[in-house]
Amino acid sequence: MLQQNRATRPAVRARPRTCRVIASATATKTVKIGTRGSPLALAQAYLTRDLLKTNFPELADEGALEIVIIKTTGDKVLNQPLADIGGKGLFTKEIDEALLDGRIDIAVHSMKDVPTYLPEGTVLPCNLPREDVRDVFISPVAKDLSELPEGAVVGSASLRRQAQLLAKYPHLKVVNFRGNVQTRLRKLQEGECSATLLALAGLKRLDMTQHITKIMEIEDMLPAVAQGAIGIACRTNDEPAAKYLAGLNHEDTRVAVVTERAFLAALDGSCRTPIAGYCYRGEDNQLHFKGLVASTDGKKIYSTSRTGSFDAATGEKLGREAGEELKAQAGPEFFVW
Repeated sequence: MLQQNRATRPAVRARPRTCRVIASATATKTVKIGTRGSPLALAQAYLTRDLLKTNFPELADEGALEIVIIKTTGDKVLNQPLADIGGKGLFTKEIDEALLDGRIDIAVHSMKDVPTYLPEGTVLPCNLPREDVRDVFISPVAKDLSELPEGAVVGSASLRRQAQLLAKYPHLKVVNFRGNVQTRLRKLQEGECSATLLALAGLKRLDMTQHITKIMEIEDMLPAVAQGAIGIACRTNDEPAAKYLAGLNHEDTRVAVVTERAFLAALDGSCRTPIAGYCYRGEDNQLHFKGLVASTDGKKIYSTSRTGSFDAATGEKLGREAGEELKAQAGPEFFVW
């Protein structure tokens, strides 16, 4: 019996060597990360890359990860409001196409730019831990919105910010103000407007918080749906990518985003409709949601809130119910601009 075991040892040893070769070949396959080319989008892609390296040792090898920059229509057309050129999907369309074509394996998005309906053949199973959702006031001439004189110009591309701002300060004027964070800050310094409003999350990710004049509280400026959240998509049935994304997903953020996007989907609002929504886990461990829809001049605002158990199924249900409530209150004509 002992002789028989010795005779078979070479064959047994050969198998692990074969397995190691296969594993090595699998590990060296490059995972391509698709992103827009703005500084903020790249910061989010680098964050995703670093998290993948940390959580999956095989992706720490040189060449295992590659960032692919994709120019989107939303990045190319900067002199018109988003609503006039097709809405927020213009920041994701070309990236979705690259994902479906196999040019990239995962796509990193700012969740507030992602339409409520994903392209067939893609899924978005992963949200990274959410950043601070609040907006900030930035101005070289005032410390607060209340200090701006009548007729002062505030630059913002967001109808949500415009509506909530004009509801409290109808004496101000809001003008379209597009471009990446650096471009908007430059325009502000050049005197194109007296102030602007930006997302705190973006400034923190860009390490540019020194430009902030004042952080606005949720009660004064309800954030955009999914503001501060990063989402990562992959192809349906792409098991390797799904495994990686499952390892990065932050469930509290995902539940909040699911709730807010259900609210947005129920309203079926366009980029011409000011909509805000915020979901969070309270100190009581319950789900808390606030949402509103407004006219662009801020003269009409409908708001609602919900509370329930903190899970995705409950959140989706409560978000949908909140959206349906406000849609009924406002009436169908309210959403046609």
